[in-house]
Amino acid sequence: MRSSWYKSVSSVFGLRPRIRGLLFFIVGVVALVTILAPLTSNSYDSSTSSTLVPNIYSNYRRIKEQAAVDYLDLRSLSLGASLKEFPLCGKERESYVPCYNITGNLLAGLQEGEELDRHCEFEREKERCVVRPPRDYKIPLRWPLGRDIIWSGNVKITKDQFLSSGTVTTRLMLLEENQITFHSEDGLVFDGVKDYARQIAEMIGLGSDTEFAQAGVRTVLDIGCGFGSFGAHLVSLKLMPICIAEYEATGSQVQLALERGLPAMIGNFFSKQLPYPALSFDMVHCAQCGTTWDIKDAMLLLEVDRVLKPGGYFVLTSPTNKAQGNVPDTKKTSISTRVDELSKKICWSLTAQQDETFLWQKTVDSSCYSSRSQASIPLCKDGDSVPYYHPLVPCISGTTSKRWIPIQNRSAVAGTTSAGLEIHGKSALRNYWSLLTPLIFSDHPKRPGDEDPLPPFNMIRNVMDMNARFGNLNAALLDEGKSAWVMNVVPVKARNTLPIILDRGFAGVLHDWCEPFPTYPRTYDMLHANELLTHLSSERCSLMDLFLEMDRILRPEGWVVLSDKVGVIEMARALAARVRWESRVIDLQDGSDQRLLVCQKPFLKK
Repeated sequence: MRSSWYKSVSSVFGLRPRIRGLLFFIVGVVALVTILAPLTSNSYDSSTSSTLVPNIYSNYRRIKEQAAVDYLDLRSLSLGASLKEFPLCGKERESYVPCYNITGNLLAGLQEGEELDRHCEFEREKERCVVRPPRDYKIPLRWPLGRDIIWSGNVKITKDQFLSSGTVTTRLMLLEENQITFHSEDGLVFDGVKDYARQIAEMIGLGSDTEFAQAGVRTVLDIGCGFGSFGAHLVSLKLMPICIAEYEATGSQVQLALERGLPAMIGNFFSKQLPYPALSFDMVHCAQCGTTWDIKDAMLLLEVDRVLKPGGYFVLTSPTNKAQGNVPDTKKTSISTRVDELSKKICWSLTAQQDETFLWQKTVDSSCYSSRSQASIPLCKDGDSVPYYHPLVPCISGTTSKRWIPIQNRSAVAGTTSAGLEIHGKSALRNYWSLLTPLIFSDHPKRPGDEDPLPPFNMIRNVMDMNARFGNLNAALLDEGKSAWVMNVVPVKARNTLPIILDRGFAGVLHDWCEPFPTYPRTYDMLHANELLTHLSSERCSLMDLFLEMDRILRPEGWVVLSDKVGVIEMARALAARVRWESRVIDLQDGSDQRLLVCQKPFLKK
């Protein structure tokens, strides 16, 4: 079904030019009066002493003004006028990440860790412009070489930060003139990543880390992942680790991991839940991640319990003799001791301990919670709300979920069947897969519109599916044997299929595309979206801001593939020109009004 916007534009196109122009004039005047009318009828906005109300009022007015600009640009587009390219941003925006303004958050009164969280509500309006790469930016090396060698100019890390990162990091990394080299696992000495992973496997009761999948461990949430060495080893074992770490202006763990081609995103839970449903991960890992687990009534540990599946594991590696907090030495206890005391209240059991590594396992029996003492942590009244950056809760989640399936007993994707997944979209990919492969996934991909292949060669490693549904693009990549991983994004106002995606062993996250995505610039090689633009047209999101955000997170020479109705695709093609993408519209020739828009981002050198 076509959107109401598209139908209205189509109906206007069908009128005579004079009547059409008159209607556009009348609609334009009415829209501008409605959108830009001064809000002077309510004196509360100007007189309140609250910090939040002026920000909310300012954001609301900014959205209305932005909608007016969008309307005028779309009107020009519908009349056939050419739209100007967005200007290029200045140097200060090269590494800009929206919604993470620590200084602004402090000025807004946030503290006790909340200033480090994501706060899009305090985001100030900035000039619409195209973010340029740094002067010494280079196209990443092809995987798997790019896993071990990255260009130092592509990440924001200083030499002092590198040298102060500790003996373990300097043993695993080597900073050369213009490269950062990560030692492969074959060259690691004792206590290296490979030995560490084998130690965890033995603590679970396995003979080797190659048996993780046999124990039900496929997805791992790695909190504070350092520079991704543990995640890189898990990827080599065909597991799916997702690194989360707080925003860092320089020396970012997330930026380095993504530059290496490893799944990662900015995320922490000082005050808000992670954007994942309950019972999402088979293992949660924290190796000196800097989290104090017993603060805030243990809500940080309860958040780990929320996202951990039944029978899943929590791995904590922390020096046993390092105590935290400004308390007398006689009362200081190690982090692991305090976690163990709390674990008994949430039906965890300490399975094993070796050296400084502790392993807890979440119960597989949901009746455990009802048999606890009355003084234990209460159970949440789980509803149908989507956990999109909600405040942390002081209760235990997921105990009544239909997805309460121990990881050791999991034999199929919960909530659907393989046949159902096929019906819901995987077969549709086959209709245009043969068209995309010569353009993007060959060894010598063509740029859209060019006859002969041009360098650089195929660099597709980090892929984002912006409207993932059941993760079928991810499945198609695996079926084709492509060495790529996919961040499967489920829009918050769409059907929440993220549990199915995670149960398939894929990476994924919930996100509202009316807001920026929590990642650094130039971190994805390919963006894919099937009918996302049609979906967002009903949410009053700015499609122009969406295209600028897509350009921000896309690497130079990266690809964008949009699938949507023909009218929406033509509009998207005009917006692609504004961000300087080369583009081509492809007719699937299947009798439908679906079209593909294949775009490539140019390398804008200084």
